[in-house]
Amino acid sequence: MPYNRLGSAGLQVSQFSFGSWVTFGGQVDTGLAKEQLQAAAEAGVNFFDNAEVYAGGKSEQMMGEAIRELGWKRHEYVISSKFYWGINGDMPNMKNTLNRKYLMQAIDGSLERLGLDFVDLAYCHRPDPNTPIEETVYAMSDIVESGKALYWGTSEWSAEEIRAAWDIADKRNLRKPVMEQPQYNLLHREKVEKEFARLYEDLGLGLTTWSPLAGGVLTGKYLEGTPDGSRATLKGHDYLVKAAEESHDKVAQLAAIASDLGVTTGQLALGWVAANPHVSTVILGASSVDQLNENLGALGALKALEDADLKATIDDIFV
Repeated sequence: MPYNRLGSAGLQVSQFSFGSWVTFGGQVDTGLAKEQLQAAAEAGVNFFDNAEVYAGGKSEQMMGEAIRELGWKRHEYVISSKFYWGINGDMPNMKNTLNRKYLMQAIDGSLERLGLDFVDLAYCHRPDPNTPIEETVYAMSDIVESGKALYWGTSEWSAEEIRAAWDIADKRNLRKPVMEQPQYNLLHREKVEKEFARLYEDLGLGLTTWSPLAGGVLTGKYLEGTPDGSRATLKGHDYLVKAAEESHDKVAQLAAIASDLGVTTGQLALGWVAANPHVSTVILGASSVDQLNENLGALGALKALEDADLKATIDDIFV
């Protein structure tokens, strides 16, 4: 497993990481979660992604319980949480906000559910147009200064918002945001490849990307329709049916290339994301150990993508 620096930070994260969105607390119980975490760790994964809102806090509880049962030492893994939506109902200051009151309480809640003294990475899960960015930057900087998180960053912020936060921190001598967590895959390329282009060198921005398979569309499993039990059958994920229909021909071409290479379509799609030098880590999701191990096999596809002509061919298909 290769390890990369998280942008300009000194922290090393595995090329592929494991996230709990959708599955933990929904499709996966604590026993299976423990098996998945152990399989990931045995493959060299050291970063495990979570968020306050996942399964209303149950995902953090489940991951924390699994880690304790596995007996992992704290220096052996990197773990994250993300804050914005809140899990305390519609109470003022506790929902859809990045104000100081919410953030200071949200970090404590996550640490309690995870059973940890600190998280390595803390993210502002979405931008908050109703809170001054300066207030959010001061709060996140204070969280890092307190030792409750080691680094902070953003998720699905615009380049303009990230730069504004960074500039405020720079001028006030505060802890700067060091990472962004955007969606990035063959079907969603604009933000990472164009909008953020100046931020990698200017700010040293690192990326921990999510949805590398576009909800499973890029595995090719929807080429013949919607399989029973697939993510597209889950509540709130029916948009994947439309995405699969619109990208059908492109995914079919990707599948043909993967077949020629002797890898799965999903492994090739994952390898393509990891081949971007600005991507520090690619967050994988899986509902079974077998699925996780198959996804981790993308390291073979990543090696094949060192061929510039092959990568260019795939890029051309998904322009």
